[in-house]
Amino acid sequence: MTELKSGALVCYKAKAAVVIDLNDKIEILFFKTTKRVRDKDITLLHPGPVGDVNTLDMSLPESLDSLDETLELLEGETTSLKDLADYLYGEYTPQTAWSSWMLIADGLYFEGTVDAIVVRPLALIAAEKEQRATKKAQKDAWSSLLERIKNAQIETEDYTHLVDVEQLACGERENSRIMKAIGLRESKEDAHKLLLRLGYWQEEYNPWPRRLGVDMSKPELEIPAAIECERLDLQHLTAWAIDDVGNQDPDDAISIDGDYLWVHIADASSLIAPDSELDIEARSRGTNLYLPDQVRHMLPRGITEQLGLGLHETSPALSIGFKVADNGQLENIKVCFSQIKVTRTTYGDADNALETTFAEINTIANRYRQRRMDNDAAMLDLPDVNIFVKDGEIFVEPYQQTGSRQLVGECMLAAGEAISLFAQDNNIPIPFASQPEPEEIQYPEKPSEHYAYRRHFKPSRHASVPESHFGLGLSSYTRVTSPLRRYLDLVVHQQLRAFLTDQPLLESSDLIERIGLADEASYAARKAERFSNQHWKMLYLKQHNDWQGDAIVVNIDDRNTTVIMPGLALEPRLRNQAAFELNQELTIKVTSIDIVGLRANFKAI
Repeated sequence: MTELKSGALVCYKAKAAVVIDLNDKIEILFFKTTKRVRDKDITLLHPGPVGDVNTLDMSLPESLDSLDETLELLEGETTSLKDLADYLYGEYTPQTAWSSWMLIADGLYFEGTVDAIVVRPLALIAAEKEQRATKKAQKDAWSSLLERIKNAQIETEDYTHLVDVEQLACGERENSRIMKAIGLRESKEDAHKLLLRLGYWQEEYNPWPRRLGVDMSKPELEIPAAIECERLDLQHLTAWAIDDVGNQDPDDAISIDGDYLWVHIADASSLIAPDSELDIEARSRGTNLYLPDQVRHMLPRGITEQLGLGLHETSPALSIGFKVADNGQLENIKVCFSQIKVTRTTYGDADNALETTFAEINTIANRYRQRRMDNDAAMLDLPDVNIFVKDGEIFVEPYQQTGSRQLVGECMLAAGEAISLFAQDNNIPIPFASQPEPEEIQYPEKPSEHYAYRRHFKPSRHASVPESHFGLGLSSYTRVTSPLRRYLDLVVHQQLRAFLTDQPLLESSDLIERIGLADEASYAARKAERFSNQHWKMLYLKQHNDWQGDAIVVNIDDRNTTVIMPGLALEPRLRNQAAFELNQELTIKVTSIDIVGLRANFKAI
């Protein structure tokens, strides 16, 4: 430490400092702060004098004409900092000493201590220079990408870098490097907004199926040959498949044979055996997914084309026959495999024939309905709509509860109850559907009463033992009429086939496992449908940004008034700006739309 004196340039914690006093400890000036340090804490670089390190250029030298020559001269040699400064700069000054030390500290060209500096192997220098250049290029590219994102001026090649933002927006990850780097909250909603702002997603893009983990791929599996079995010939009966215009999934039909009502259902179990590839695929999906712009099927489309009722001259079916007594009870239940001839028609045409062609069936359906009503079935009357996209245009059509829809609905419910009773009588394990009774039974009449009553209901559920279904007014029930669209309906068909053909039935444990898996998948699908419908409703309102229409007041609290909109089946809240009354009819108009948040604001006019 003999060379150490006041004014000497030293290195302390990789930073330049000046010695200002020498006592029992060394006093240095370090970033305008005086510190007392030990000699082992500092490295002497130049005896000085240096008045202020702020007068020195502290940056790492980027290019030196003498560098390559110095590397060649010193290769294999050991030198000192003083001599290195002379080689590089032709002089040994505080500035050249610091600049030379920076090159040593950087570790690319030199390594060692003040008194023993060596040149690194030239091959290593070349390799590391290449690595550093690559990293710098990547860093520059990243900085440029962030700048383009901030300015919403991305290029096509930027799309691959936005995948983590897309995955965050779809709930497939919890963070995003890009979102964090540009200072945005790492949330699904903010990621969605960013992708819209950048034009990476168009407003029409619907993230909800992905966000809820719904498989949107097509089930591409080989369809096996149908299982042959003895069938009852019911081709002498007229079997009516009544559906919406354009329906492509006709899976149920109805017939009348004297006082016998028949419900015919597509015979899905003739193609889909338990635990087959098709069965496992359908189980994982749970149900068809119906979105305004597409349908995701749980089974290959070829199955519907093969089994859909009325798509061929004759159709194989599972047929359920029963009588409906004067008190609405089901009697003389028959279940069989059949061959039928189906006539397809629409709800509109069926409505025009309720008092002629469908008069007998309608009488039976009304008798059955009356029994359910007498059992306090919840006949809620709240608006619902069909929303669909055609050629880029969004259409919203309110559902009308017409006579033919009610007729078909009652027949399908009766078929479900009939199979529930049949299964219990014959000890066939099937998934039963039930719903608990609410704390208070009400008989709503006005819209606000229907709205309030709905909130008292608990969700329906599936179980391997029968329980009452309060909402339907039935002591036991199962869903059986849509085996091409709902997995648990298919399970019922498979169990019925096993029973009718003397094959082994599923054990209760297997049934419970299927219920759990199918319910989980179906819940995600139904939630995806609900949010997707809301998404497209927001887009519809944006397409009609001056939209106004009817609304009915259904709830009033201290701050807001809730209305239902029959034309859109929305239930927005209005701020209390006027004295509204329950069931008051209003005209409202849209004031703002948040597609990402699935919200629209309205005001009364």
